[in-house]
Amino acid sequence: MSKNYELLQQADFGLGLAPPTIAETSAAKETGDLRGRVDVAEILPGLEPGVREEAFKLVQRLFLIPQETSPRAVVFAGIDLDTGSYWLCSLAARLLAESIPGSVCLVEGNFRSPSLSDSVQCHRDAGLVESLRVDGPIREFTRRLGPDNLWLLPAGSATQDSTVLLNSERMRERVGELRKEFDYLIVNAPPLAAFADGMALGRIADGVVLVLEESSTRREVAFRVTENLRAANVPVFGAVLNNRTFPIPAAVYKRL
Repeated sequence: MSKNYELLQQADFGLGLAPPTIAETSAAKETGDLRGRVDVAEILPGLEPGVREEAFKLVQRLFLIPQETSPRAVVFAGIDLDTGSYWLCSLAARLLAESIPGSVCLVEGNFRSPSLSDSVQCHRDAGLVESLRVDGPIREFTRRLGPDNLWLLPAGSATQDSTVLLNSERMRERVGELRKEFDYLIVNAPPLAAFADGMALGRIADGVVLVLEESSTRREVAFRVTENLRAANVPVFGAVLNNRTFPIPAAVYKRL
């Protein structure tokens, strides 16, 4: 059994499921100007049945099982590396949008290395950065994807003061607008151990899902990040172990 699997079990992150395997994929194909609606189902690579099943379990237990305080705004963030959280965001948003009649908005909160626009092959127009600097309805900065109830708020133009922007009162106001406009928000954040941006996003969202990389994420770093989040009263909903391999057959592993 891998040390990372032990870490997830001992940390008791609260999802109550074995960490799903989300296979990392190359980002988008080269395209021209895609200013029209983009169907995410055509962009995300074909998923193995097991990957889709585990990803849907994550979505179901986060959003679809009735609870007193079911989250509506969730941040996905790696620990100290780019562990594919942007790809997991895209996948989770797509599966959630397919499962509900309400609206879902993907939010690019990683101003340092934005990847959501590339993962769904959308042209990088004005986005969250511009919405924090100018007036106008928040929907003016979003892009409709496919299915029809899925939207994207891209990062927008490059900025050198991402932490200041994300910690601002204006950011809280804009997230408040997003909550009114959309039923669910799924937010991509930069690595938590490397930058303070993810902590700022976690404070104004309902909580965080950690994305770990097998054979890469260090146990002590993951524990430190988790404790920092909890000390800041940021709920940790769970963790996803990316690129997991099975030292024993998968069918046997699932029974453990």
